[in-house]
Amino acid sequence: MKKIWILLAALIASCAPKPDSQIVLPQLPPTATAYIDSSYPTAEAQIESAPQTAMGVAVQMKRAWVEGKNVNAEVCYTLPDAADWSIWAASLTYEGAALQEFGATLVSLQEPVNGAPGQRCDTLTFIVPPDADLSNAAITIESIAAPPQPSDYCDLYLPKIQQAMQERGTGILINCAEADGALTMQIVAKPEGMSQEQAEAIVYSDEFYALRGPWSFPLSITQ
Repeated sequence: MKKIWILLAALIASCAPKPDSQIVLPQLPPTATAYIDSSYPTAEAQIESAPQTAMGVAVQMKRAWVEGKNVNAEVCYTLPDAADWSIWAASLTYEGAALQEFGATLVSLQEPVNGAPGQRCDTLTFIVPPDADLSNAAITIESIAAPPQPSDYCDLYLPKIQQAMQERGTGILINCAEADGALTMQIVAKPEGMSQEQAEAIVYSDEFYALRGPWSFPLSITQ
């Protein structure tokens, strides 16, 4: 019986931690830092900043720069009237490529004062690949536009659109009729072989509320 107690005591002693032993915790990996690819540069562009005028609208590129994958350009233009004008179509062309998708952010808006036209400034942003050669590029403002509200078609645009339809011999007739308590422009006649979608594309074309340039500005960004 005494031998059993001796063996049990030895087993408990062997399982107990040693007084001078230390618990070692696993090493955590160092905190990761953001990696900035050197192929995404930040640089100011050399531009031709002289204003260009077309359709009575003066457009000027204030500055242009590349930031990461974004090519930005601050563009200011005079406003033909008090309507809500904005850049409707624009493009960035460079070696072997042409981009037409862009974002626009309002920078400033100046209302007409004492007969002087108002002015709006926007920042245009195009996304380019990191290997884009921008040493011989250009940003072109194709058109500015003031898209009308639905009621504007009957109040302002119907005579202009109907005259254009007649002069072009489209065979499209339009009129205004009341719908849901408001006057709405409607297509009342069209050629038999023309679909409703084709007729609407002609009648509601942006040519009736847009001013087309172009206003083109060469730029060079070297890395």
